[in-house]
Amino acid sequence: MSQGLVSFPFLASRAQSQARHRLVSAGPSLASRRPGGGAGSAPKLARSAVRVPQLKRSELTDQVHTSTPHLFVHEGARQQLEKSLRRVLGQRILLAITDNRRTMITARPLSGALEVRVHHMFLDADLFTQVALGRYLRYGDSAANETIGSYIESNQQRIRPPSARHSLRTRGQKHDLKAIFGRLNDTYFQGIVDATVTWGRAAKRPSHQRTSIKLGTYCADRKLIRIHPALDRSWVPRYFVEYVVFHEMLHHMMPMPIRDGRRELHTPEFRESEMRFRQYARAIEWERQHVSRLLRS
Repeated sequence: MSQGLVSFPFLASRAQSQARHRLVSAGPSLASRRPGGGAGSAPKLARSAVRVPQLKRSELTDQVHTSTPHLFVHEGARQQLEKSLRRVLGQRILLAITDNRRTMITARPLSGALEVRVHHMFLDADLFTQVALGRYLRYGDSAANETIGSYIESNQQRIRPPSARHSLRTRGQKHDLKAIFGRLNDTYFQGIVDATVTWGRAAKRPSHQRTSIKLGTYCADRKLIRIHPALDRSWVPRYFVEYVVFHEMLHHMMPMPIRDGRRELHTPEFRESEMRFRQYARAIEWERQHVSRLLRS
């Protein structure tokens, strides 16, 4: 396992965010089943780490707001975890502590050593979890993978929350996402979906032909659905926009299991639920016929 890039991404939430990262932990944690375990009993920051907020002034509004904070870590605590991992791995490692929101663990060979980057929550890990972390890095051990996933799950509150909220834009030139979301929520979910929806930001037209396009995304930590503005066109039928929004609403509602250390986004159960959309076959066929035009838009 330590011969190539190892990654253990995570995003605190019951469902997956958009983005390029995958979740790795879900379900009831081992820590929550141990005496004194569980997310509620742990502090929001490792005892040997401090976040220092960075202030920025908006050039447009002259208001001061906080940006991503810097993380300062006690060197003795970092060295102690490094030594513990080195004993399990049996090789020299270079350990860095992060305050990432998605990727909790990464490792790669570097100049005869293993460069390891872990979230600061592992500074407070007990010996059992430290050994599991070492075994995961060295062997890709499935039991260690489950232990690490459970530890991350029980320490979700230590993951830094988003630093800013984007304003929502639901009314497009052609389609009103708020009306579409409300109708779908009442029709298929009994009104219990508490996510929000917005049009994504319009990107610059690419200089070359796209080979893929993400029509919708779900950001779990913000409970936010984003719909690609390419769908806000007169030639895009409402039922297809409804289908894309429905798909992302399912991501909000349905848990995603872990298989082989990765979050499975579209399980057979998800696909079955997706087909509940009354115009599912029609939407899939329309996408097949117009994918080239969407890529050019």
